Amino acid sequence: MSDVNKTIQKWHASFRKGTDFDSWGQLVEAIDEYQILARQLQKEVQSTNSSEFTEEQKKTLGKIATCLEMRSASLQCTQSKEDFKLEELKKLETIIQNILTYNKEFPFDVQPVPLRKILAPGEEENLEVEEEEEDAAAGAGSTEAFPPRATASQGTLLPRLPSEPGMTLLTLKIEKIGLKDAGQCIDPYMTISVKDLNGVDVNPMQDTPVASRKEDTYIHFSVDVEIQRHVEKLPKGAAIFFEFKHYKPKKRFTSTKCFAFMEMDEIKPGPMVIELYKKPTDFKRKKLQLLTKKQLYLHLHQTLHKDS
Repeated sequence: MSDVNKTIQKWHASFRKGTDFDSWGQLVEAIDEYQILARQLQKEVQSTNSSEFTEEQKKTLGKIATCLEMRSASLQCTQSKEDFKLEELKKLETIIQNILTYNKEFPFDVQPVPLRKILAPGEEENLEVEEEEEDAAAGAGSTEAFPPRATASQGTLLPRLPSEPGMTLLTLKIEKIGLKDAGQCIDPYMTISVKDLNGVDVNPMQDTPVASRKEDTYIHFSVDVEIQRHVEKLPKGAAIFFEFKHYKPKKRFTSTKCFAFMEMDEIKPGPMVIELYKKPTDFKRKKLQLLTKKQLYLHLHQTLHKDS
């Protein structure tokens, strides 16, 4: 197999991986995959070396990169007016596979991404800032406290719901998470969601602020999360998920490292520790793989508020 065919095969595999994540509801992973592929295609488009692709083929690759960015943007902003659907993106699969022989009109009226570096959402096109971040990444394990990047989220935690007679509200304090490479995680935070048995959101998702400090194999959050539904109204078989995310400076995007969850029968006041699982997040809880055999867990504390 020629080098160019190997490259196309690699692009196709990445495209399928992204659309599979997308169709399974693994949106963070889908966005990551789409952005990686968009950057690879853009790199080929910008290549001035002797390329295996014609200018017309490069233009098509650039348009595919645009569509990948548009789908990525749609997944990150549910209120987006220019929603680019998964079904539309899937139409591009045969074009990627047959890029060397494709000679039809592109199915969407888009333009190739301008000749620039494709940046992950929230990043600033400022090389000095990026260099500083790289420097910070190199010494990340040596500092106990770590200030968030200027663009880092301050969290999207919601206030406690109003009390109702006879109903119970749950506050979850995320105390800390144990990871063998805790010192190397940059801008770590948690996304908390409540999903039913089919992996569908029951409540709005919430992000914690970036963690406050690192210590040995622990990252400390010490933050309260208010579950946005009375315990009695949570559907049977639901679970509360905790996705640990961190920033990857070399790839320039935020990635899910691992996840944990607690089920409805585990709701009781007091401290608890729960196991960590390998990504991608399996909201249906069908194929779970422990992250590590080491004694490293997510540490929580539950408080129940009942209005009698």
